[in-house]
Amino acid sequence: MASTDMRDGLKCSICLSTSTDPVMLRCGHNFCRVCIDRVLDTQDESGVYSCPDCREQFQERPALMRNLALRKIMENFRHTKPHQKVIFCTYCVDSPVPAVRSCLHCEASLCEKHLRAHSKSPEHVLSDPSTSMEKRKCSVHKKILEYYCTEDAACICVSCSLAGEHQGHRVEMLDKVSEKKKEKLRNIFQKLTTKREKTKEKVRSLEERWRKAQETAAKEAERVTALCTDIRRRVDDLEKKVLSEISRQEKEESQSLSALIHQLEIKKDELSRKMRQIEELCNMTDPLTVLQEPDTGDLCDPEEEEGDKDTRGHVKPLHDGDDLDVAVISETLSTLCDVITGIRRGIYVAGSSEILMDVNTAANNVHVADNLKTAIWTRKNENRPETTKRFMCNQVMSRRGFTSGRHYWDVEGSRSGEWMVGMCYSRIDKRGRQSYIGYNHKSWSLWRYNNQYSVIHDSEVIQLPDKISSDRVRIHLDYEAGQLSFYELCDPIRHLHTFTSTFTEPLYAAIYVYESCATIFEDWLCNWP
Repeated sequence: MASTDMRDGLKCSICLSTSTDPVMLRCGHNFCRVCIDRVLDTQDESGVYSCPDCREQFQERPALMRNLALRKIMENFRHTKPHQKVIFCTYCVDSPVPAVRSCLHCEASLCEKHLRAHSKSPEHVLSDPSTSMEKRKCSVHKKILEYYCTEDAACICVSCSLAGEHQGHRVEMLDKVSEKKKEKLRNIFQKLTTKREKTKEKVRSLEERWRKAQETAAKEAERVTALCTDIRRRVDDLEKKVLSEISRQEKEESQSLSALIHQLEIKKDELSRKMRQIEELCNMTDPLTVLQEPDTGDLCDPEEEEGDKDTRGHVKPLHDGDDLDVAVISETLSTLCDVITGIRRGIYVAGSSEILMDVNTAANNVHVADNLKTAIWTRKNENRPETTKRFMCNQVMSRRGFTSGRHYWDVEGSRSGEWMVGMCYSRIDKRGRQSYIGYNHKSWSLWRYNNQYSVIHDSEVIQLPDKISSDRVRIHLDYEAGQLSFYELCDPIRHLHTFTSTFTEPLYAAIYVYESCATIFEDWLCNWP
């Protein structure tokens, strides 16, 4: 009865079946996720959402919260075996008494009391209480199944073995065969247990990677937000500065032009006065009066005045110069380039220009170009002195190492031959197979061979599935995050692989070439995902 009540309590009121993936609304009622999603979808058109049970309304589509406790109860309920049917003693007629054993020979179930009085002869085979004792007997001879025919894989009675269709077949006792099967099942169970533990470990590992990915995404989002906020602040400050400069120049120009206009107005009035005076003289008919007027030297043409000419005798313009000093405004705006440079340096601590090869580490069959950015495999021995820093294999390391921050550089390799790029500690072995980058625990590499990429660390080679379309790759190091990533510089840029580790020493760039060459090229302003 209690089991039935519990089952009813676990039902979804929408589909009237036991809830699957139960979710809960804010009002506390639980439903199957699929069922409640369908109900809310139908309510989208009206924009009014309500609980199917209590009819509580929500202004917005309610968020669905997983009910983990109810989910656990349901899982336990599903895995709980139903109560086995109680089998009563065949001989207790007056009052039913539960049986403890069943006799296959008598085809009867026995309680403790009747079991003590039961026959102990061999033909009376006892088993757990059962109501289907007929299944324990041979359907042909009606005798107890005691043997197992290994040839026909069948349970048989003694008559089947002696005179029946299994005569002459190899047979074994049921108990012995059962133990063999149990042992086999135990081995399978152990293997399944081991596989389950490995699967659980993989799940935990993936969950940890998921958690780290979420943390990294959160940090990156925070960093980008801070960077964009800083960009907006700098641009706003620059805008205010430029507008302030324009306003200042406009004010100065207005004052200057206002003064000039005032002077010209005075000059215009003076010219008008002189014009009227000359006009009056010209209109006089009496020659004596015209000649008796004061000296008219001040009535000369204003364009001929000495004060209005330059040193070459040319008349000067009324206002010399541009309206606004655009050069100053442009110079102020040029600081926007500094903002952009700061943005790039906020994204990348170091560019490819800082990666130079160390000839002192180059093997004698690796030629390093004068710019220290190209490594070329050569048959000719470079005859460099042998030191503890020099590789014996076809490799070379960078001059500087990185102990913190984010760094990246791009490498272009040849289409022929094979080459590897990556990073290593300075303590990497310099001779033997263990000195190749990636073939030890002190280095990580990307290997190109036969138009295929592979990544290598601690001698574990992982072949990447996709074919390559570009000869250029990008290496990106985030030292604090413990991540070394490789990208193919195609369009768009394609992520190839990311190594995750805890870096404990300075990391140096490293290149391996064989019948090939590789160049660190300066293109740190190219598009980046």
